[in-house]
Amino acid sequence: MRRLAPFCLFLAIVSATFAFGVAQPARAAFPGANGKIAFSSARDGNYEIYVMNADGSGQARLTTDTHMDWSPAWSPDGSKIAFSSDRDGNMDIYVMNADGSDQVNLSNNAAEDIEPTWSPDGSKIAFSSERDGNLDIYVMNVDGSSQVNRSNNAADEIFPAWSPNGSKIAFSSDRDGPLEIYVMNADGSGQTRLTTDTSIDFYPAWSPDGSKIAYSSNRDGNYEIYVINADGSGQVNLSNNAAEEMFPAWSPDGSKIAFSRTHFYWNMDIYVMNADGSGQVNLSNNAADDSMCDWQPLQPVGGIVEFSDVARDSGSSTGTYAALAGLAAAALLALIAGGWYARRRRLS
Repeated sequence: MRRLAPFCLFLAIVSATFAFGVAQPARAAFPGANGKIAFSSARDGNYEIYVMNADGSGQARLTTDTHMDWSPAWSPDGSKIAFSSDRDGNMDIYVMNADGSDQVNLSNNAAEDIEPTWSPDGSKIAFSSERDGNLDIYVMNVDGSSQVNRSNNAADEIFPAWSPNGSKIAFSSDRDGPLEIYVMNADGSGQTRLTTDTSIDFYPAWSPDGSKIAYSSNRDGNYEIYVINADGSGQVNLSNNAAEEMFPAWSPDGSKIAFSRTHFYWNMDIYVMNADGSGQVNLSNNAADDSMCDWQPLQPVGGIVEFSDVARDSGSSTGTYAALAGLAAAALLALIAGGWYARRRRLS
């Protein structure tokens, strides 16, 4: 069936042994406090979008459709979730409120559109589309208008992940053989390969400060979660487990990484570990497949989240920016002498 074409292509590229029924999204972590984790689960008969607290409690279903709803991606302000669904006959990019209300088809194209990821200012969504005969990275406005091919390559480009400062999009491509991690400017220029391995490296996910990229690789014989610096250096195996670990998602505070783990290719669960790979814990803990997670960013009322402006200064950590949320924060700032004020931003 046409709606499963991207999934079949993904399986052919990655591994014929992974029969999970859906393709996967790539993620960017936006700085903030750690909110809920959105994920896809087949526990009620087909893939739907669920959320749970960061400790695995409070698991709740958001979508209630007879078709596949999967690959959730939180907006930078944590108020909306983009996702993919085939409810209109083929895969399209949808958006809904954080409580599951007001579900809207954004991409609305006859081709397969999958794997949404938000720009850090919330104005655009990148995604993968096969509308030109192969999978390319497209960008559209948040209302679905102005859909533009950014990667524009004869090979397949999948799993886009927007950097937290908005300047770069990481993605996976098979243009040089097996899937490797690449990065390009947000306008599609400057496409550069970051990983150079004969194995499969896929599914990039930026850290909230933009200094690192987590991804999945089978270079050690099974799929593990790795991390590299934003320039491709300093590769480290984080998960280091005999099981298969894929699809990393950073916590907004940068202290943890959620990921999917499967034992013997049976079912998947959502796990979390510290950013150094320690403390690996099963969060979803369900007999059905739970995968494709993303972490909600929250700005604490009156609070400040600090992070370094890495990518903006060509790899050097030079600037510290403040993110202030809500009217309560504005009221607090108004009391500070000298007219000190800040606006809510998403930079890295």
